[in-house]
Amino acid sequence: MKKQLKIVVLAKQVPDTRNVGKDAMTPEGTVNRAALPAIFNPEDLNALEAALFIKDQAEGSTVHILTMGPPRAADIIRDAMFRGADGGYLLTDRKFAGSDTLATSYALSCALRKIRPDLIVAGRQAIDGDTAQVGPQVAEKLNLPQVTYAEQIVELKDNAIVIKRRLEHGTEVVECPLPMVMTVNSSAPDCRPRNARRVMKYKFALTPSEIAAQPDSAYAGYAAGKPYLQIVEWSAADVEPDEQQLGLNGSPTKVKKIENVVFQAKESKCLTCTDGEIEELMVELIASHTLG
Repeated sequence: MKKQLKIVVLAKQVPDTRNVGKDAMTPEGTVNRAALPAIFNPEDLNALEAALFIKDQAEGSTVHILTMGPPRAADIIRDAMFRGADGGYLLTDRKFAGSDTLATSYALSCALRKIRPDLIVAGRQAIDGDTAQVGPQVAEKLNLPQVTYAEQIVELKDNAIVIKRRLEHGTEVVECPLPMVMTVNSSAPDCRPRNARRVMKYKFALTPSEIAAQPDSAYAGYAAGKPYLQIVEWSAADVEPDEQQLGLNGSPTKVKKIENVVFQAKESKCLTCTDGEIEELMVELIASHTLG
């Protein structure tokens, strides 16, 4: 029998940046999340599926979501529970607002020290940043080995996992000891759909703040009386961080401008594939820093 694993999936509720409008940024240069629809970060769903696959293989293992965001981010924890996760942790506090990858990974690592998982799984990157930095930064802060660009779980061993990675020019298979951090590509298997029975069981799962916001609701009373429906909610103080490393204070990265680029047909260029035209195009791309 495989070792029982305590698995945590790092997930993020992200603004849907596929249709960015003029209100996408705040005057302070941060993403205006209130103006954009919120979705489960796509590659985090691939990470969730990898975690659930391991849970299926190692009987008795558990999968929990760890997410940082406003109170509405509890929606992706419920979504994960509908798909097979056992519960989740929501880090929510105004002190986390404006975090870049450095401050985000610091806050998450503080929470993970408290949770003490055997395996941490994350999507390769979030669509609102495309940096692919948070997973590796968490591994460094926790001094854990890491495997990035994971595409397939090849084998579970008692104290290690064999993983196939998708690289730019091929694949490689590596073995990594536990505990470890793994980031997962979109080329990994898609996440399983929501299960109707689990939806009925966990649709009333709530955070303490959601219960407090509707004290007279039958749903809140029902959730308060069922431990498996109570989503853990932590403020900054609960994970005992250095507050100077949180939020905008702990974020050296600042977004100055964001543009929605729409390609126009008149901007296209047709080539006849002559050596001269190709050379001219290469010169143009290098001059514009598109290449090189």
